[in-house]
This record gives sequence, structure tokens and C-alpha cells, in this order.
Amino acid sequence: MLDLTKLAGKMPGISQHLQQEAAASRQRLEQAQVLLQETEARQEELIEAQQQWRDRLIFTAATPVESLDTRVDLNLPPVSHTVFATDGSQISPSHHEIAYCYLINIGRVMLHYGQSLLPLLDSLPEVFYRAEDLHVSRQWGIRTEEWMGYRRTVSEIEALAEMACRWVNPPGAHQDTPNLAMVDGSLIYWFLDALPTEARDRLLPPILAAWDQMRAADIPWMGYISSSRSYEALNFLRLQACPYETPDCITRCGGKSETERLPCQVVHPLRDATFWTHLLEPGQRGPLWRSSSRILDLYNDSQRVYFCYVNVGTEIARIELPEWVAQDSTRFDQCLSIMLGQVHKGYGYPIALAESHNQAVVRGSDRAHFFALLEQQMIRAGLPNVGISYKEARKRGSIA
Repeated sequence: MLDLTKLAGKMPGISQHLQQEAAASRQRLEQAQVLLQETEARQEELIEAQQQWRDRLIFTAATPVESLDTRVDLNLPPVSHTVFATDGSQISPSHHEIAYCYLINIGRVMLHYGQSLLPLLDSLPEVFYRAEDLHVSRQWGIRTEEWMGYRRTVSEIEALAEMACRWVNPPGAHQDTPNLAMVDGSLIYWFLDALPTEARDRLLPPILAAWDQMRAADIPWMGYISSSRSYEALNFLRLQACPYETPDCITRCGGKSETERLPCQVVHPLRDATFWTHLLEPGQRGPLWRSSSRILDLYNDSQRVYFCYVNVGTEIARIELPEWVAQDSTRFDQCLSIMLGQVHKGYGYPIALAESHNQAVVRGSDRAHFFALLEQQMIRAGLPNVGISYKEARKRGSIA
């Protein structure tokens, strides 16, 4: 039980720390705005330096595709359009339950606007119980719970592609109606970078295959990131802040410890989203960027990820799209307008993503029903000693 009296005594220290951080953040913002103006004047020169010294940089900096002073007002979404979205949830495995297994539940949403069509809102559960599903990741030193999260990411993309393509592909269907497929989170799967090659090869190919399937059906897709913690755009400004003639980080700064501040980190730890809050009006987007994350070298050329920051009214959202969508200005603008319409309909967050989450989420009662069904099946199969561990039984009851 949380002792609120003792907790209250710690609040003044937290408040004082937050005040100090707010003052420091304002100072970093002012420095970043000055640095942005200096970078704008040398943008092309710095892009060339970035490409030339990319292998010697010790940080990931996105490459601006448009002028850094770009500000674009987004249009209203088309009257008729369709939005697809998926999200996932899970029941983690536990040795204290009646059986060691896990469940992944994918919520699916398909919303039609201006077409007099009923929406689709459902979920697709899948149970993993075979030894090869439960223990395959241990050969690479990956915990089952961690592997389950990776598998869920793959399932979300595959379900999104299957739903969207099945709707668009039939002859005489809805090819002329603008559409957009959305996922909650990044299209850059950073976690793959730390995985062994064999593990990565089980995760990335099915994702890219699903992307190819959607592109063949002419369905653009987008990653919507709320409260982004990325520094990737501001890291480009570090090239201007570098005090050396060439940005050779490995030679000049490679000997510094991880906790030591580098000379180019003049605005760290300011985040992209915080910075663009002060530059974008509601309904505006900033410049388009091409991500330079090294994991994207494993993607196909047309699937490299571009992004921009958009003031959706309630926050600065990071919007990620594949290259073939970002380079088509008409389609790019249309996707952003549909996204903004979704945010307004969802009162600050895309309604399709919110509903797909609601379809996917596994509540306490759902978990209880799942294990009750599993228990019935185990008893019918004649398995002995069906029940939870004594530890779990005692934790579910209390004498206090």
C-alpha cells in the first residue's frame, strides 16, 4: 500500500527540480532557434558534409528534403475516403498460470467517410503454445516476453495489409476512393538493430512483404507517433554547431565517455517535438526529412522512411511515411489531410488508432475468461493437476 503521507514529503523536491528544468529548457529553445537560422544559410553545404562524413558520425541525423523554413498549412480531408488501422495487445506467459502460453490480440478498424458504408471494428486473437513458439527466441538470448512484443508488431502490419488489400483489390471495388492505412508508432523498427541476424530475418521480411502488398494495391500507409522522444531532426543542427572544420566524430570526439557532453550538443536534451511546438501553428507541418537510421539500409529503396512534424492542435506529432508516398506531393498532402481529420474526429488523437486500440486491449475480465476456457479444454483432455501455482493463488487473495 502506498503511504501518501510519506510521499507528500517528497513533492517539494520534485517541484523545485521541474522549475529548474523548465528554465533550462527555455534557454535551450532560444539557442536552437538561433542555430536553426544559421543552419538554414548553410543547408546544402551541411547536407553534403553529412553524406561525406556519414560513416564518421557517432549520432544519427536526419536529412532535410525541404528548406528548413518550410511551413505548410494542411488541407481539409477529401469528403469520401477510407481509413484502415490496427493495434495489438497481449497476455504474457507466466509459469504460475495453468498453462505456459501467450496470446496476441490484434484490433482492426476500417472507417468509411462519405460512402454510406458500415465500419469494421473487430479483433483477431492468436494463441501461441507450441514449444517452437515459446522457446525459439532463447537461442538468441531474447526473453519470451520480449519476443512476443516483436511478434505482435509483425502481426499488426500483416493484419493491416490483409484487411486493406482485401477491401481495395476486388474488381469494381473502391480503388478511386482515397484511403490511408495507419499504425500507432514508428515505421523505423529500431529494436531490430540490436538483434542477431537470424532473429531479424524472422521479423523484418514479413513486414516488408506486407508493405509491398499494400503498395501493389496503391494503399499509402503512415506511422503516427504521439509524444515523440526523437532528436533526429535537431541532430542535423549539430553539424552546424560542430566547432571543427570537418564533422569527423570518431577521430575528434570518439575518446569521450558516453556521459561526457560533446561540443556539438549545445541544445541537448531538447527533443524535436518540443522544438517544433514553438515554430508551427495548429494545422501546419514543418519540413520533410529523410531518416538516416542505419536499420533502414535493410529496407527496400522505395520503403525508406521519411517524416515530418505536424501541429495537430493538441500536440506536435511525428508522422512517418514510406519514400514512394513522401515523394508524391499530391498523395503526401492527401495523407496528411486525412490524418489531421482523424485527429479532429478523435478529439486530439486519430480516432481509427484509438478504436483499434480499444478493440485490441485485453482487460482483466478477458484474461480471466481466456484462462477459464483454457482450463475447461485441459480438463476435457484429461490432463491432471490443472490449476494455478500456490504463489499466484495467495497473491490473488489477501488477509489484510
